[in-house]
Parts: sequence; structure tokens; C-alpha cells
Amino acid sequence: MIISASYKTDIPTFYGDWFMNRLRAGYCNMVNPWNRKQISRVSLDLRDVDGIIFWTKNIAPFIPHLKEVHKLGYRFVVQHTINAYPRALEYSVVDATRSVQHLHEVADAYGPRVCVWRYDTIVFSSLTPLDFHRVNFEKLCAAIEGATDEVVVSFANLYQKTLRNMNSAADSFGFTWHDPHADEKRRLLAALIPIAQSHGMQLTICTQPDLIIPGASEARCIDARRLEEVSGRTIRAELRGARKECGCFASRDIGEYDTCPHGCVYCYAVQNRELAQRRFREHDPNSEFLFAMGNVVQETPPRDPQRRLFDNEDFAATD
Repeated sequence: MIISASYKTDIPTFYGDWFMNRLRAGYCNMVNPWNRKQISRVSLDLRDVDGIIFWTKNIAPFIPHLKEVHKLGYRFVVQHTINAYPRALEYSVVDATRSVQHLHEVADAYGPRVCVWRYDTIVFSSLTPLDFHRVNFEKLCAAIEGATDEVVVSFANLYQKTLRNMNSAADSFGFTWHDPHADEKRRLLAALIPIAQSHGMQLTICTQPDLIIPGASEARCIDARRLEEVSGRTIRAELRGARKECGCFASRDIGEYDTCPHGCVYCYAVQNRELAQRRFREHDPNSEFLFAMGNVVQETPPRDPQRRLFDNEDFAATD
């Protein structure tokens, strides 16, 4: 079994102590995100875990924990988002320069195959037009070169809460945004692909196969083959993503929706930042649950079936 930690929240940045407590205990408990009643126990025993995928926008607080995870015998891949967006879109994400340094630190310690960079989600706005993405992407590629061989991209999926959060941020910060036609997205991809290749990276596209053009390929964010290379062990896993468009291998995600306080306005996994911040404050790192079941069942569950990736200001500034 591959453990995903987590496309619903940023466990390495905000919930690292909880994760390590559960890893030492050998299990965690999960609440069904749709009915908020069914409880399941997820084994984290080394004998049951083929590998772990960490999803994060700030690996720095978790780097000391990675040493213990590795020493215990678990193998892992880090899916690290670095966008270098304006604060209006990412309220409290760590500075991109520091994120790049931390990604290189992980690659130097465990090898570049452990690291995958995500330029994700691509947002078209008056703050981040097409030309912004060309220049921004090239700068990041040059800085990240050598730390990974893959960059994953995707474009915003506009669910109701995403629309609400994007419009609220646009009103508050005075910018405009739009969802471009697929041809405009492909035009940007055509510009990004050779940039990525020139810095030793394959550009892959997450859960949007209709946008794949020559030079790009389908992303497998949960990638059993990459984990095999990292671990040196054969992993028996079937291709079974959370959605029909997803190219991932089967995994078990141990995160919770509405618990990530990074404040990314394009995020599909958070209804609003205030709710996420409150849940983060109420989080008990000694609990069997990432977020205590008694508190969760009183909340309205998220309804979006989307399951891809996506961020306390104190942690965003942590080195």
C-alpha cells in the first residue's frame, strides 16, 4: 500500500509531529470525508507500507523528520509545489528562494529521484498573465535544476468554493482573473516544455489529459515506479487514480479537507482559510485522527469529488 500524505492538506508543513507519532504507533484513524461517520484504521506499519508520497509547499519543518522516516526504513517521494506567486494568490506560502534551497537539501540527502517539483496550480490573472508564467517558470527551472527530473503542472479546476475564494481575493486585492480557453493553455504549455527540457526536467500534466501536447506526458503523482527506484523494491500496485482522468497508482490518503492554512485562493481542498486556521489551532498531534472526529462530524463536509493536490503564517516563515 502506498500512503499519500496528503493531497488534502500540507502534512509536512503543519502536521509533521502528528505524522511521526502515528508512524511510530503504526497506524492512524480516518473519518469518511463524505458521511463523516465511518471510521477506518490505516496501517502505517512498515510491513504494510510500500512507500509514502509527501505533498507540501514547505518541506523545511519536516526535514528533521525525514531523517527518522528514512532511518525507520520507509521510502518516500516529495511532491513539492513552488509557484513564486504574488501574496494575493498565496497568502502565507514560504518564499520561493528558500523553498528551492530546501528542495535541493532533500535531493542532496536522498537523491533527485525523491523530489518532484510542482508548478501547480497555474492561474491566469492580471497579476500572473501568460508572459509572467513564461518568465517565472524559467527562473524557477534554472534555480531548481539538478534537484529533480520532473515538473508537474495543472490548471485551475473551478469548483464553487474555488470560484468563491478567487472572486473574494480579486475584490480584496484589486486584480482580475479568468479561465482561458484550452488553446491558450496549450500555447503556454508549448512555451514551458522546452524550458523544462533545457533544465533536465520532463513536464507532466496532472489530471488534464486533453491538454497533453508533444513533449509533455501524463503525470503520475502517486508513482509506484519512481518509488521502486527509490526503494529498490518491487511494488505491486495498480493504476487507479482518485478520478478517471488521474494517472496515479492506487494509494491511501491520510489527510483531512479544510485543515491547510496556507491561504492559496485557488485551492480545491479548503472552503475558506478561517475554517482551516481554526481546525489547525484545534489539532491535537497526539490524536489518532489528524483532526478530532468529534469536531469533524459537526462540520459540513466538502462535496467536491476532486482529489488532487493543494497551504499559519508562523510555519510559512519557518526555515
